[in-house]
Amino acid sequence: MAPRESIKVTYSLPEPLVEKIRSVVSEGAAPSYSAFVERALEEALRTESERRLANELAEAARDPLFLADIAEAARDFEHADAEVERDDG
Repeated sequence: MAPRESIKVTYSLPEPLVEKIRSVVSEGAAPSYSAFVERALEEALRTESERRLANELAEAARDPLFLADIAEAARDFEHADAEVERDDG
């Protein structure tokens, strides 16, 4: 896999947070400050993505049109599902 291109960015962080990052990086938690921050940001983005998906699913579960569509799809496949059950049985 080819290395990803990086760009330099600057952020201001509270000093106690920077000290904690320095400490865990010096203990081997990551090969560099940048690698540690990159991993932390990727994890935060993954968490945010999962939170958004959960919210969208919760919203869909309250949407009568969506629920009706799901019910219709389930009815459409009842025959096929029954055939599979007979073949497996």
